[in-house]
Amino acid sequence: MKHKLDKSVEISAWIVMSLLLIKYVPKNRMREAHVAFLFKQFITWLFGLLVVEKGLISYPQRMFFKKANKSSFTFEYFVYPALCSLFNLHYPEKKNMLYKICYYVFYSASITVFESIAIKYTNLIKYKKWTWDWSLITMWFTYYLSRQYQKWFFNQNTKE
Repeated sequence: MKHKLDKSVEISAWIVMSLLLIKYVPKNRMREAHVAFLFKQFITWLFGLLVVEKGLISYPQRMFFKKANKSSFTFEYFVYPALCSLFNLHYPEKKNMLYKICYYVFYSASITVFESIAIKYTNLIKYKKWTWDWSLITMWFTYYLSRQYQKWFFNQNTKE
């Protein structure tokens, strides 16, 4: 029964993220979305493989590339990068620092909460030598790196 839930969660993640991208990525900002998406994929490829290969996290049930890669293709290469695209496109550049910090915390905590629920109720992810606070920190850090790269790539010299 749990395997059926795993598949449903993974398929739902693809559908929901696709719909969110269609709805919240304006056509005139597609290039920005692609840059953020690809940069986040690069980061998750490095960090994701490192964490999995070091035995800190495992992904027991995966729909894609089960023999080629031990990380989760759905979450590491689609869901997180898609969320990063939305994060960068809707970043509150003109808001105060507290608002920006809350924005980072909201995105990082949302993924961490979803991950914690997935750990408890599915077989999609298992923490071995990892904890939710490491997820929160690494999510925040990767969003920060992504934001800095986005600013550099598009030459936005605004203060953080």
